[in-house]
Amino acid sequence: MESEIPPAGAFAVDVRTGRVGQVMGREGPYVQLRPPGGGCEWDVPPYAVRPARVSEELRARVTDLNWQSRLP
Repeated sequence: MESEIPPAGAFAVDVRTGRVGQVMGREGPYVQLRPPGGGCEWDVPPYAVRPARVSEELRARVTDLNWQSRLP
């Protein structure tokens, strides 16, 4: 059973690991998530993705903003 996949740009959780990432899109049968603040995307099967809770999304946004503030 496939869960509802959040749209590109939204934050989601890989339920297998608990990692939060930003949905970048779909590649083949997988959903691609990118860690807050950048880094390598990883593939997640659609059944293992759920929308991030408000607290998880806020934490991810703060991480991303902190990373951006360190850029030249």
